[in-house]
Amino acid sequence: MKKTLLVTVTVLSMLAKVQAQQSNTQVGAEKFKPTNESLKQYQYPDWFRDAKFGIWSHWGPQAVPRQGDWYARHMYVQGSGQNKYHVEHYGTPSKFGYKDIIPLWKAEKWNPEQLMALYKKAGAKYFVSMGSHHDMFFLWNSKIHRWNSVKMGPHKDVVGLWQKAAKKEGLRFGVSEHLAASFNWFQPSHGSDKTGQFAGVPYDGHDPQYSDLYHLPADSSDIKEWLTNNPGWHKKWSEYVTELIDNYHPDLLYSDSKLPFEDYGRKVVAHYYNQDIAKNKGKLEAVYTPKEPSEGKWAQDVERGVLDSISPFPWQTDTSIGDWYYRTGQRYKNANEIAQLLVDIVSKNGNLLINVVQTPEGDLEPDVTKIVTEIGEWTKTYGEGIYATRPWKVYGEGPSTIKSNQKRGDFGGLTDTRDYDASDIRYTTKGNDLFAFCLNVPQGDIEMKLLGKNSKYLTKAISSVSLLGSKQKLSWEQREGSLVIKKPANYPAWKVTGFKISFKK
Repeated sequence: MKKTLLVTVTVLSMLAKVQAQQSNTQVGAEKFKPTNESLKQYQYPDWFRDAKFGIWSHWGPQAVPRQGDWYARHMYVQGSGQNKYHVEHYGTPSKFGYKDIIPLWKAEKWNPEQLMALYKKAGAKYFVSMGSHHDMFFLWNSKIHRWNSVKMGPHKDVVGLWQKAAKKEGLRFGVSEHLAASFNWFQPSHGSDKTGQFAGVPYDGHDPQYSDLYHLPADSSDIKEWLTNNPGWHKKWSEYVTELIDNYHPDLLYSDSKLPFEDYGRKVVAHYYNQDIAKNKGKLEAVYTPKEPSEGKWAQDVERGVLDSISPFPWQTDTSIGDWYYRTGQRYKNANEIAQLLVDIVSKNGNLLINVVQTPEGDLEPDVTKIVTEIGEWTKTYGEGIYATRPWKVYGEGPSTIKSNQKRGDFGGLTDTRDYDASDIRYTTKGNDLFAFCLNVPQGDIEMKLLGKNSKYLTKAISSVSLLGSKQKLSWEQREGSLVIKKPANYPAWKVTGFKISFKK
């Protein structure tokens, strides 16, 4: 009898423990509801706040023609440069459409492990893979969409292989989805030439058997908006992005739009956060980056632009070293320009996510490899003033901080491409140290006007000033109105140099 009672008590105890665990899991899984107020519970993970720099692979079948971004759309716009190229090299889109470009993408020179090792050496702390562009071709092993890179093209799980390589190198991993805009973006594929030999002959997107790639024709003639009002597509988008999340559980999810489709979008984001909490045993590590002010719900992303001041919430710039997709003869940002951009962003509480342009085959051109390698040399020297830093009381000084000198970006904020003066300074801080970056090479002494003895931003006198990455002793003086550093004879060759400033206790 005692033995039976003991077994019963033990079983009941185990059941109670399991029920408690299930209850805890359920509570954790339901922390975020699909409402704005619930999403404002979000707390930015330290890894993202400390990372500052990520690299993106904006890559897929659209790289094949070597004609740059938006090829899958513009090949159906008669008279456009990409349409002319397509007709000349492949024939009319009425016979040879985007579906026929997809098998030409083989990715035969792609070595994700080799590239990831290079990106880690460059100083990237996270890596983002394209999930799907507006072209509706998925780079993941989808069970609900046949147009994917496992069944077609390279016959590889591109997202999965990138993720494996990132994990090996200790980098956080993200995915980008550009699907929300796809319905409207791809509508030209349903048209036809207006003039010429094939005038009136429907493009291949008109064929119903390919509607899962090109979508159904829009119900309304008004398809100028970035996001469609089509409710069927809202549901499809939700299903596709949820599959991407559940298959790979990424640390970061990027949407190439504002939060898509109201309730559908909030449900996806709540699910993304909740599944991440479950994955990390109660700790939220996920970061969502749509192109919309966050109010604390996510990390705002600014395409090809930067914010004009310090944001109370961590945010991200997404940009590219060149065109988004490979284009023959394109100009690339050099390492100095990227360093200027990175420092400006970090001083304002942001991260830089930069696309490194891959060839259709999947490797990098020698000049791109050189740029990435040089970025690594810069981050190795000056990373102390970048990684795990926080904004100072003021992000900077100099001509670039004056509003009348600033140019607005195409997608919000300020443009991410600009010239800097030698007197343009950006500040970051870590612990008790302040870091000051000069954004161009000074001709004479370096003057920091915010760091004088009379500065309203300082409470302690400066005790030491050193040049990051150098052991040489600097000559400096804290005057009433500024900190003046005598330019050393062997000043670094970089345009962007950083100084570490310590204070008396």
